[in-house]
Amino acid sequence: MHHKELRIALVCYGGVSLAVYMHGVTKEIWHLARASRAFLGGKDTDGVQAVYRDLLTAVEQQHEQRLRVLPDILTGASAGGINAVFLAQAIHSGQSLEPLTELWLETADVDKLVAPEALPGWRFAKFWAQPFVRWVLSRPGNAVSESVAPETRTEVRRKVSRLIRGRWFEPPFSGIGFSQLLRDALSAMAAAPAEEPLLPRGHPIDLMVTATDFRGYLSLLRLHSPPVVEESEHRMPISFRVRTPGDAGHSLADPLELTLAARATASFPGAFPPLRLEEIDELAKRTGQEWRGRDAFLERIMPIHVRQGNSEHVSLIDGSVLVNAPFKGAIDALPARPAQREVDRRFVYVDPRPDRFGSLEERIDRPVGFFGAIFGSLSTIPREQPIRDNLEAIEEQSREALRIRRIISGLRPEVEAAVEKLFGKTLFFSRPTPKRLAAWRARAQQAAAEQAGYAFSSYAQAKRSGIIETLGHMVYDAAPSLKLPGPEPVIARLRDEFMARGLGTLSYPVGGATPEAITFFRAHDLAFRVRRLRLLARRLSREWEADPDMPDDALQSAREAIYEILALYFAREDMAPLGGDFAALAANVMQEPGAVIDALAAQRLLPETDVKAEEMLCAALDAMPKELRRRILLAYLGFPFYDVATLHLLRNEGLTEFDAVKVDRISPDDARSIRSGGTRATLRGTEFYNFGAFFSRAYRENDYLWGRLHGAERMIDLVCSTVDGFADGDCATFKTRAFLAILDEEEGRLKANRGLVQRIREEVLERAAR
Repeated sequence: MHHKELRIALVCYGGVSLAVYMHGVTKEIWHLARASRAFLGGKDTDGVQAVYRDLLTAVEQQHEQRLRVLPDILTGASAGGINAVFLAQAIHSGQSLEPLTELWLETADVDKLVAPEALPGWRFAKFWAQPFVRWVLSRPGNAVSESVAPETRTEVRRKVSRLIRGRWFEPPFSGIGFSQLLRDALSAMAAAPAEEPLLPRGHPIDLMVTATDFRGYLSLLRLHSPPVVEESEHRMPISFRVRTPGDAGHSLADPLELTLAARATASFPGAFPPLRLEEIDELAKRTGQEWRGRDAFLERIMPIHVRQGNSEHVSLIDGSVLVNAPFKGAIDALPARPAQREVDRRFVYVDPRPDRFGSLEERIDRPVGFFGAIFGSLSTIPREQPIRDNLEAIEEQSREALRIRRIISGLRPEVEAAVEKLFGKTLFFSRPTPKRLAAWRARAQQAAAEQAGYAFSSYAQAKRSGIIETLGHMVYDAAPSLKLPGPEPVIARLRDEFMARGLGTLSYPVGGATPEAITFFRAHDLAFRVRRLRLLARRLSREWEADPDMPDDALQSAREAIYEILALYFAREDMAPLGGDFAALAANVMQEPGAVIDALAAQRLLPETDVKAEEMLCAALDAMPKELRRRILLAYLGFPFYDVATLHLLRNEGLTEFDAVKVDRISPDDARSIRSGGTRATLRGTEFYNFGAFFSRAYRENDYLWGRLHGAERMIDLVCSTVDGFADGDCATFKTRAFLAILDEEEGRLKANRGLVQRIREEVLERAAR
């Protein structure tokens, strides 16, 4: 059986009240991940999870592929950031997302969000404002008539009137009240029964939300003339990276830190006051919780402010002001992720309103109104900038991976001929021992270096540069007390020390590495080991599967062995093997770089890891058929030849997920199995300049339900697309089953929007009958 992981990097857009729709979508990602865990564990499920489990079973039975779904990278902005925070917490802890549903449906209403002191004290409060209220809400072409459905205008006008008659020139919504709601939702998740985490033990989960530092800080830019200039920086990403625990109930981070992240990213300008640290401190006091890691957290997310002593005065506003689609955070999380089997990596972004151009076309001849100009400039336009640059970067990365694979494929006959000439064909029919394999590996690497001639010098220098930069970043990250603006001074100090140790010259004029270079690469070149094993994993997963002479069970066993060996080296990439004393050494790197270098070599133990890795590889080779063993050895011993030829082409050598990245969108325009027409035909939160769902629970129920239905449709599309030849009819059948299961689950909860569930159920059945 072929094992594969469908890994999801989720990007949640900002969208004001359309966050309710995005919660419905993220809930289906959660349900699919739970169903995947149950499927692999042989456990029963019910509701929509049973549909997903049956889908995974069908993939296994029809296509001989066991699929695991792992949402392990989550980014978001504004209201989308809130959903990313809570989904990450549920994935990491095994807690339920159900309490968050109640948060959105019950409390995401202007009457609940308004600060008590901002409410009008009595019916005739601000009586002098009544003419202005009537003008805003009743004049021809007013904001409500222009953007709100007739059946909801009375409710919206009542709530808008209360806002206008409340306090002016201050945000109407309560900051501490919002933080309290978020903290209460996390507490409710923690109080409910928890299951096992949704990712394998030790697998990293990355969470990043965007925030905007209103006043910003000065950062340095290096130019030719003048050499250094100062520029203000206002972006402040708040990120978390942790390893998945083995048991349930562990919070991804301190709940106060998660609350801060969610509150900051959704601090909509004008609606909520900017977030300051004193608000979270007050929340901790109210809840009786001690924020133990406060100083370390602030040092990590706002190091310059901490260094300057003004972190207590930082004001954070909505992340969508500058970064509404945080693809870069997801891209940055890709390098150095472990891979235990073949990976199908998807970037999935949730865009609840992709039909902007069509809407503009329809209204192009209408003048921009007073409120339209204000809300458009402050809210809509910054949140609707295209993501072309991000998608082109991902596409280029995928093209690069394909280009390298083609080059390696083209080199294969020459490399295999060189290896066979070096060792003789009969060598590959003997059974290697760890001692023999180590000797063969060293001989092949030396031969590749010598035969490369002058080209080896540039190859060795490229490796040296990459290794020193990697080590410099590790030391910089381990020593925030250095208070440096970046890792460059550390990298330069380590480079000087390595040069003093004889690494100025790495090769001989005719080719071949110097003894100092060999010692350096053996002690520090982790990336080379990973690249070599990735080549074997790729060939086992892609290139040899179509060969009828390769037994499927032998390929699967070989794949599992290679990924187990890769795990040894992935473990060396973490800071954990460096030990608790390394931080103190790193803090002294500018004075004693040699001690830091020696500690890195001693603690990461790459030569010792090589011994263990080759013992495991020999055991795997011993169990292989002769032809497969021969091919593995040709690739393993031939890798130095490939690497000399291709390293200079690599820009992302740290990527451990070596297949092309695919991008999928979830939006009403992409999920039309029930109702066509896209956003305008399904969602109501788009009214009143995307604030509509905050004025009506009926709207929130509508958008939440459609979020679940659209999320289910696109999750099934994702699973079906991981295998070739999955019948469209079978895919449609599973969608219908999922839709009906969701409607059954939500019928008892959704009461404000009468007839909603039944109307959609009739549409589902009507479509299915066609």
